[in-house]
Amino acid sequence: MTTTGSAAAVDGGVCRAVTKASRSNFAFAFLFLPRPKREALYAIYAYCRVTDDLVDEPGPADPAPEGTADARVERLRAWRAELDASLAGTPGHPVTRRLTEVLRDFPIPRDCFVELLSGVEMDLGRPRYPTFADLERYCYRVAGVVGLMCIEVFGYSQPGTRLYAERLGMAFQLTNILRDLGKDAKAGRVYLPQEDLARFGVSEADLVAGHLTPPVQALLRFEADRAWQFYAAARAALPREDRRKMLPAEVMRVIYARLLRDIEARGYDVFSRPVALSDTRRILLAFSCWARNRLGCS
Repeated sequence: MTTTGSAAAVDGGVCRAVTKASRSNFAFAFLFLPRPKREALYAIYAYCRVTDDLVDEPGPADPAPEGTADARVERLRAWRAELDASLAGTPGHPVTRRLTEVLRDFPIPRDCFVELLSGVEMDLGRPRYPTFADLERYCYRVAGVVGLMCIEVFGYSQPGTRLYAERLGMAFQLTNILRDLGKDAKAGRVYLPQEDLARFGVSEADLVAGHLTPPVQALLRFEADRAWQFYAAARAALPREDRRKMLPAEVMRVIYARLLRDIEARGYDVFSRPVALSDTRRILLAFSCWARNRLGCS
């Protein structure tokens, strides 16, 4: 299916609008890319955003979060069919129409989009993860594969960069889990491994109530340390040959790392008020990262 120039411009505008409206950290990472790559990443981000919203944004007819949301299941099934149509070259949605064009220009593995849908599907109902290995699978699907999509647009030459993308995605998702812990717990979603809660003597009721007890702080410190291990592992995996090409990913790394430091600085209080960086701070971090990258600094 070939899209006319005007239709493609409209579809691209939809993806751009979705990305900018989200005010995501990703948008700041795209600042330094040439326009064709930036526009391609808008399409990837818009696809991910729409996919995530299918289960994160319940419609008025959806049941309470305690049970399986039938309406969300149906929306996800319809979106999966739309992905199949897109991969077959016959998309019908503005985002997937633009994505189909992107897939013609960049060698993004199709399996990544399927994995993302499977990961989002794990969010239906009341997700629980008995062990960290279980959580790791979820994080790979909803974050690791996004990194694998993005590096195909950034461009890279060394196979080790794929491991960098996976580990960085893991670090980002663990940071997000900490940031959103209180909100997610109230919605019936507890992403922290059940084995970790038991280890520190923390109940789900503590998280729902937002009780920042010493055991809760110890648990969150443990999870933050785990996230830092993935940040360090990502840096260690990044081949020197691809460091400049990974500037957008590195911008995201410094922004998410700052977010994690802010969580630590407030004593792991992720309950009383949202944890977020202002646009000004994110822009300053992005330009600082760009300057270090240009100078060849790590």
